[in-house]
Amino acid sequence: MSTLDSSLTFIRTASRRVSDFHGWLGRTFNQLMPKGLYARALLIIIVPMVVLQSVVAFVFMERHWNTVTRRLSAGVVQDIAALIDVYKQYPQDKDRLLIRNIAQNRLNLVVDFLPPNDMPPPGPKPFFSLLDQSLSRQLSRQIGRPFWIDTVGRSNLVEIRIKLDDTVMRIYAQRSAAYASNSEIFLFWMVGTSVILLIVAVLFLRNQIKPILRLADAAENFGKGREVPDFRPRGAREVRRAAQAFIEMKRRIERSIEQRTAMLAGVSHDLRTILTRFKLELELIGDSPEVEGMRRDVDEMSAMLEAYLSFARGDSGEQARPTDMSQALEELRSDAERHGHTATVNFQGLPVVTVKPASFKRCLANLVSNAARYANTIAITGHRDHRWLTVTIDDDGPGIPLSMREEVFKPFLRLDGARNQDEGGTGLGLAIARDIARSHGGDITLAESPMGGLRAAVRVPV
Repeated sequence: MSTLDSSLTFIRTASRRVSDFHGWLGRTFNQLMPKGLYARALLIIIVPMVVLQSVVAFVFMERHWNTVTRRLSAGVVQDIAALIDVYKQYPQDKDRLLIRNIAQNRLNLVVDFLPPNDMPPPGPKPFFSLLDQSLSRQLSRQIGRPFWIDTVGRSNLVEIRIKLDDTVMRIYAQRSAAYASNSEIFLFWMVGTSVILLIVAVLFLRNQIKPILRLADAAENFGKGREVPDFRPRGAREVRRAAQAFIEMKRRIERSIEQRTAMLAGVSHDLRTILTRFKLELELIGDSPEVEGMRRDVDEMSAMLEAYLSFARGDSGEQARPTDMSQALEELRSDAERHGHTATVNFQGLPVVTVKPASFKRCLANLVSNAARYANTIAITGHRDHRWLTVTIDDDGPGIPLSMREEVFKPFLRLDGARNQDEGGTGLGLAIARDIARSHGGDITLAESPMGGLRAAVRVPV
């Protein structure tokens, strides 16, 4: 039983290791692979082309280049072997004129004879030389005598020395007669056409990727509440279809916002008319404790109505433009000090940021007002880098418990005992602030402040 348990344990361990290895391999592959569509599309084109050309080159080298070179080398060695046979059969030819004439006129070889000891020592073999290998193999097989060859010394000639009984025969042969020299031309054309095809593919893919990038930029700008000028469908049919769907979606959203704004304007006009009538009637009634209470109720209803309409309208209609954020933060500091609070401002980085100035200032003002309602000291800090604008508002108030920091952003919600429970308030200040921040493509987060209270951080892309 223990053997079975140990076997099962070993199998589980091996399976877990294999699974971990597969997971590591997948993560490594994902890290090495490019993330962009342009790079991936190029990879889809380049990899099959490289694999195909590698296979073609290998087959060509193996089946054509090697075979032709072997046969040419074998032919040259056969001619040399025939000359050696002639040399042996006609010893009366002391000057070897017959062999020289046959070699030069019939075989296109240059032959001369050297002293018996004129054999150079073996030289270093080239790293990759098909001709050297093929000639050496054929000389050993067909002639079987000591030999020395030089296939790299002269560009157009191959030198071969063969030791005979009483002399050394030196032969000069044309390189083209023993080597398939036109194979490099094939490889050159193959690589050259591949480079041309890759250049065409790069240019074509770049033109196909541009409409997708324009669509992404248009969607991002629209999500941040910015205008999308001169955007129209371009590119392939599928990209045009996606761009047209985006345009239709944009029109529907804008039409819905316009309808909601018009409806709210009508509701606001009707309710304000009734509230104005109440105020006039209260003025005609005279002064009394009951009338004073009714006036306060009417004023509170007016404030609540304005808050509801502001939350429902959002920041529609306003266009984004470059705004000096350091100046906007200074105005918030002045407002806070005017209401009797101690406030400081610190801004780092380039202050000009493209936002909807009125709505974004309102977002920050809601956060400063929330801090001023519960704290005595407020610290406003701004930081702008190449990607984000971050504004943090710290205070020394009671703060908000961690479990309630997300709940306070819900519209019309006032938590019992929480910091945002303001008498006469609507519970929309933080909700309006987050709605404005998200309309700029950012968000608001709440955390504990180094001052002991609450830290509200607004982060929007620049």
